[in-house]
Amino acid sequence: MQADFAYGAGMRQYERVLRKFLENPGIDVLYPGDGTTRVYAGLYRQLRRQGTPIPINDLWIASLAVEHNLALFTRDRHFHHLPQLEIVGGQPS
Repeated sequence: MQADFAYGAGMRQYERVLRKFLENPGIDVLYPGDGTTRVYAGLYRQLRRQGTPIPINDLWIASLAVEHNLALFTRDRHFHHLPQLEIVGGQPS
């Protein structure tokens, strides 16, 4: 969380907005655990076999979403290489 706010002119404002958002009921922060690493390994292997690797941090995000059976709101096209990942959101970029 902090890495994104470490630089930039509006870092304090962005951090306040994020903290306020995280205080909303029903908002939970997910952390990777043993189950996540197993999902990660399977997705990594799948993407390598397909010849469609995705950025490492995005693979962690996808792993958490798959592990917890959550939809991912994104416009990043590379997530579409994972058919087991439910994707919602705007136009892919």
